[in-house]
Amino acid sequence: MSLAGGVLIGASALLLMALSGRIAGVSGITGGLLNAPRGDRAWRLAFLVGMLLGGLALLRIDPAALPQSLPAGLPLVVLGGFLVGFGARGGNGCTSGHGVCGLGRRSRRSLVAVLVFISTGMFAAQVLRPLLGGVP
Repeated sequence: MSLAGGVLIGASALLLMALSGRIAGVSGITGGLLNAPRGDRAWRLAFLVGMLLGGLALLRIDPAALPQSLPAGLPLVVLGGFLVGFGARGGNGCTSGHGVCGLGRRSRRSLVAVLVFISTGMFAAQVLRPLLGGVP
């Protein structure tokens, strides 16, 4: 199932780039939805609705593929969401934009961003998570 999802993500990013010249970075698409000119909002909204519908389709097809509960308390999950948003803003893009689209375009900036994402994630998983009482 993961392989199929990866293929679909890559194909959708490729199609968006080939057909419109736009990059499929979710933070940029979402952020641009709020302040984009009127003619630029429809494709952004369609992209985000498509992601939501894809998640709902997966829930219908294979409910066990999605978590049944939050991995932590709601305040910690909300804090994590804000930190991800802050990091995406500071890194001029999110993991999808840099990892899927930027690396595919051979962007040096995206390579640096992905290396930072990966190393920070590894640090958090191996060092911070056990210190905060999570499962190592």
